[in-house]
Amino acid sequence: MNEEIRPIEILLVEDNPGDIKLTMEALKDSKLKNNLHVVKDGLEAISFLRKKGKYSNAPRPDLILLDLNLPKKNGRDVLAEIKNDSELKRIPVVVLTTSSAEEDIIKSYEYHANCYITKPVDFEQFIKVVKKIEDFWFTIVKLPVK
Repeated sequence: MNEEIRPIEILLVEDNPGDIKLTMEALKDSKLKNNLHVVKDGLEAISFLRKKGKYSNAPRPDLILLDLNLPKKNGRDVLAEIKNDSELKRIPVVVLTTSSAEEDIIKSYEYHANCYITKPVDFEQFIKVVKKIEDFWFTIVKLPVK
């Protein structure tokens, strides 16, 4: 059976150009074929997920990497909206943010984040973290098929 393996669809919700570049770099050399989609604010994230406007042909993500500190609609509100939507709530959401505030961690889990990771400031550590996220979610965890 030589079945074509579908690429993993990852949605990165991040407004920091440096972190976007680092995430792209980390996933570029991945052993798993992936498509990284990037939106830069919370409103764009919701449009992407609901296939609105310019995102009408957007794929359903297999994983969402979500920053909390976003323009237009913050990551907490995006997370709450995803997890309160019967169509979207099964998509794993990894909160990947600079905040290590206990309040943000508690709120993220109350809103049903699948995990919370504080971004390392060191370049090499950041790359390692993104690779570990990918390894965990796509080689260890069993996810539902859409």
